[in-house]
Amino acid sequence: MRIFAIALMLVSIAIPAAAAAVDGNWSGSVAGPNGEFTFAFLFKADGDKLTGSMVGFDGTPVPIANGKIEGSNITFSVDLDFNGNAFTISYKGVVGDGEIKMSADAAGRPFEFVLKKAK
Repeated sequence: MRIFAIALMLVSIAIPAAAAAVDGNWSGSVAGPNGEFTFAFLFKADGDKLTGSMVGFDGTPVPIANGKIEGSNITFSVDLDFNGNAFTISYKGVVGDGEIKMSADAAGRPFEFVLKKAK
């Protein structure tokens, strides 16, 4: 029983530490039909909840929605409007050392990219 209690304590300490690794500014790019498209995010972890924003097409921050953290995995969505066309992009990522390997889906079109932690 004592070993179980120690293991539970270690896990409860490790989970917030892993979640905190996502805090901060992140950026990356993906190749598109008209050249590179740059992504920039600000993430903040609060337990298993992920909040923050993405830099929109016009340079203004767009809040992320439905942000979740499960171990090293993050998920969230962003609601965007481009020339009067509203759409949602769903994101999934795996947080590593100084990078997040992302996959996303925009209107049934999946794409992948890597975010690097801004210094």
